[in-house]
Amino acid sequence: MPWQKQFTLSSRSKGCHLVTNEVMPHIEEGLKGVKIGMLTLFIQHTSAALSLNENFDRDVRSDMDMALDKVVPESLPWKHTDEGPDDSVSHTKASLIGPSITIPITDGRLNTGTWQGIYLCEFRRLAHKRKIVATVLP
Repeated sequence: MPWQKQFTLSSRSKGCHLVTNEVMPHIEEGLKGVKIGMLTLFIQHTSAALSLNENFDRDVRSDMDMALDKVVPESLPWKHTDEGPDDSVSHTKASLIGPSITIPITDGRLNTGTWQGIYLCEFRRLAHKRKIVATVLP
């Protein structure tokens, strides 16, 4: 049976943050009894993104943030700056990374690789709470 839940991640400022441990309590109910299925996590914002990446070495998080700053620099002559100089740059980075991730479910557990974790990529300098929609399709 399909399952869906909306939840809110705690506030975080700019950076790539490993949030697997914060997400899991919200989705455990939806994973129960699923022999084979898919979990989709979708962020309801346009200045942050979700990703799967290295869950062990913290340097990967800062390296990813640094690389995105090089690919999409704040120093460009952005026109949409209603909420500050990081406004349009945040929307652009969010479009590059994407609003959702899909993870296979096997025997009621996320079937991720050994070193994979769920990332919140926050592109705004000021900390924001982010709403996530979790959907399980068995």
